[in-house]
Amino acid sequence: MNANTIINDQMTLEEKLAAIDLAMKNAQEQANEEAASSGKVVAPLDPSLLTICDGCE
Repeated sequence: MNANTIINDQMTLEEKLAAIDLAMKNAQEQANEEAASSGKVVAPLDPSLLTICDGCE
């Protein structure tokens, strides 16, 4: 992912953060779709979620 394609110098900080959030969301959705189609498990954006057991959530 190239940052120059999602943000520019004319954007406000809030616009830049929103653009980054959207890009990360889209990347995660694409990874989820690719993993589902190949039968694999994809890591969540927050790796700490991998260390919590299902019963503790």
